[in-house]
Amino acid sequence: MIKHKVFLVDDHSLFRNGLKLLLNSSGKAEVVAEASNGQEFLNIIKNFTNTIVFMDIEMPVKDGIEATVEALNKYPNLKIIALTMFGEHEYYLKMIEAGVKGFLLKNSEIDEVIDSLDTVAKGDSCFSKELLLSLVKNIHSKSQKYTDSLLSDREIEILSLISKGFSNQEISEKLFISKRTVDKHRSNIIEKTGSKNTASLVMYAIKNGIINI
Repeated sequence: MIKHKVFLVDDHSLFRNGLKLLLNSSGKAEVVAEASNGQEFLNIIKNFTNTIVFMDIEMPVKDGIEATVEALNKYPNLKIIALTMFGEHEYYLKMIEAGVKGFLLKNSEIDEVIDSLDTVAKGDSCFSKELLLSLVKNIHSKSQKYTDSLLSDREIEILSLISKGFSNQEISEKLFISKRTVDKHRSNIIEKTGSKNTASLVMYAIKNGIINI
């Protein structure tokens, strides 16, 4: 079995050491690099671009948002999962826009941590519905009927289903179209809206009144 190689970025050494111990003991992951702030991470990430990064958000010197933006500008294929405490709403959207592959609550069980690594390693995103719903409830913008002509009716329909958690395969079956067609529509939606991942697509849909939570 191939172990996930992990890069931990967090300014609390006790938390890093605890998570490292759990990951290394799991037999499914290995912590190969650590950093205590965003700048330290940026100084050495060039040697660890094959890792999955767990990135804390609030850190001294350079925070996780800045570090994520700079790292992904240089290494766009880098996989970064944000480490967060429940309630840090002001940071969620910024990290989504920066291009993280997911969020992981710091009080998660080790099985959830491993699941997030498995998911991101496959190329998928691991955004907790609990966190997304929490973020949605804290968006102070009026939800109104979508009137922009940016997306076609079919694209709006597909975006609505994506936002409700349906996979491309499930959407194809629901709309009686091929999965390849759904894949193409999804790519077009991402390009038109300037989204980077599933979470940012959901945020676009909510902000523009395509779905109501």
